[in-house]
Amino acid sequence: MVQPYKHEPFTDFSVEEHRNEYLEGLKTVEGYLGKDYDLLIGGERITTEEKIVSYNPANKEEVIGRVSKASKDLAEKAMQAAVEAFKTWKKTKPEIRADVLFKAAAILRRRKHEFSALLTKEAGKPWREADADTAEAIDFLEYYARQMLKIKDGVPVQSRPNEYNRYDYIPLGVGVIISPWNFPLAIMAGTTVAAIVAGNSVLLKPASTTPVVAAKFVEVLEEAGLPKGVLNFVPGSGAEVGDYLVDHKDTRFISFTGSRDVGLRINQRASTLSEGQIWLKRVIAEMGGKDTIVVDSEADLELAAQSIVASAFGFSGQKCSACSRAVIVEDVYDQVLNRAIELTEQLTIGNPEDQTNFMGPVIDQNAYNKIMDYIKIGKQEGRLAAGGEGDDSKGYFIQPTIFADLDPSARLMQEEIFGPVVGFTKARDFSHAIEIANNTEYGLTGAVITRNREKIQQAREDFHVGNLYFNRGCTGAIVGYQPFGGFNMSGTDSKAGGPDYLLLHMQAKTTSEMF
Repeated sequence: MVQPYKHEPFTDFSVEEHRNEYLEGLKTVEGYLGKDYDLLIGGERITTEEKIVSYNPANKEEVIGRVSKASKDLAEKAMQAAVEAFKTWKKTKPEIRADVLFKAAAILRRRKHEFSALLTKEAGKPWREADADTAEAIDFLEYYARQMLKIKDGVPVQSRPNEYNRYDYIPLGVGVIISPWNFPLAIMAGTTVAAIVAGNSVLLKPASTTPVVAAKFVEVLEEAGLPKGVLNFVPGSGAEVGDYLVDHKDTRFISFTGSRDVGLRINQRASTLSEGQIWLKRVIAEMGGKDTIVVDSEADLELAAQSIVASAFGFSGQKCSACSRAVIVEDVYDQVLNRAIELTEQLTIGNPEDQTNFMGPVIDQNAYNKIMDYIKIGKQEGRLAAGGEGDDSKGYFIQPTIFADLDPSARLMQEEIFGPVVGFTKARDFSHAIEIANNTEYGLTGAVITRNREKIQQAREDFHVGNLYFNRGCTGAIVGYQPFGGFNMSGTDSKAGGPDYLLLHMQAKTTSEMF
């Protein structure tokens, strides 16, 4: 019997032994810095001349690794390998497919601190953020394996005398997985294995800023016994390889996590019929947010300030769930703002390999430039209350930044910045605060801090987001506990880590037999 699902605990770094294990992980990673990684196509390792070079965002001279870059021809070869592998993988027992995930989870658990240390090096994640990313990857493996075992026999439907009816779920086909850099292990692993355990074969195109952690995870799935061709590793440019695979007649579904603009582009391309294509492609998309914490006049104000600061500046605000808007009822506005400024000024920023730093760098030069441009806009739209400085001489460091007294329609309150910048605005009362919270095109996460039960119920009904939290921050959804995904321009509300996520990678088939 399969053990019930329990989420992977976070590491307590106040324990010396755990700190030492993490430092050992860093040593392990330092031992293979600068290595070359191949494509994996049909079980065959392929080296290309052209490489994607991955750098440490905290120390941009340091090369993490060089990953072979797929071309259109190699993408086509990978597609054919996936089409071939699907023929046998779809008929492989769900129990066997689930066992691959359980084995991979066990390997990942044994190498947990190494993978976390790699996230610190390649993505600039501080210890706690990296540890949570690895734990979430383990959770996805464990959870989706169990979900597959739960749905493997379909769902009961009615039968009549002399008639037997069944309702089963079957896999879709070949999927293209386009994963992001901000959760380069958790989201990359989760989207990949959900497709695989459901019986599909996949082509994985990870983010070009964090391809080494994806290459290492591919090795884990190989070690766990995944048959050749079920997973094909094809890092490459979005414009070349990404578009080619999205447009391909044999692509049955695309699972994408990333920006709104790229998500819209994928959706549009996927809706165009290619010659020889005989299905509507399915798009599973998670596309970002502009997330609000609402603070009521009847709130624990210390909890409010702490929740805003942790949600805005954890992993330098580079989460689609990050708090980038604080909407505060005017009676308590000054108190919450002033306390948030105090807490922000206490945050340490620097190389994330040093455990004492709360915040590390942003991911690369493009992100740095974009965020600094938004800070310039913020200075015109509101009052700079904390931070506002950046330094990209060694790595891409930006101070945690607060802008106060913004208009709800200001660009800083409407556009996704994806960096350590939060805007504060006043609301007349609670209903007005909810109205402001809903005035963006996104609908991913949100939080409400209040002691009033009626207002909690009002927000439950009226605050239009996929993940709404009460009396806590708006980041940190846990697999199986808070299934994650949003409304409107935040994507297709595909609830990752939820009970119906695997079904997005399958289709239902009814069979009826007369006796």
